[in-house]
Amino acid sequence: MGKFVITKRSNGEFQFNLKASNGQTILTSEGYSAKSSCENGIESVKKNAQDDSKFEKKTSSNSKYHFSLKATNGQIIGSSEMYESTAARDNGIESVKKNAPDAEIDDQS
Repeated sequence: MGKFVITKRSNGEFQFNLKASNGQTILTSEGYSAKSSCENGIESVKKNAQDDSKFEKKTSSNSKYHFSLKATNGQIIGSSEMYESTAARDNGIESVKKNAPDAEIDDQS
């Protein structure tokens, strides 16, 4: 089972990473000034991860593939790492969809 790990950045902001059951980070959030906002972001991932239309597939300028997960209001909730192929990126999306809904929260902040 996956888990959300909440950490505190050196600038004092909170962020979360969604990790797959193998420990690999599959989604990283923006920085939040308040922990409650970070926790709301996690709930938004859990809710929106089941909707294919919320995933925006992208290609970087150096031909790497990645994706963002967006909330209903269009704001980016989390972003993926860079992948070498579209298949790997699509597997990353599937991993978010599989792991996010039941992921526990590990607060390390």
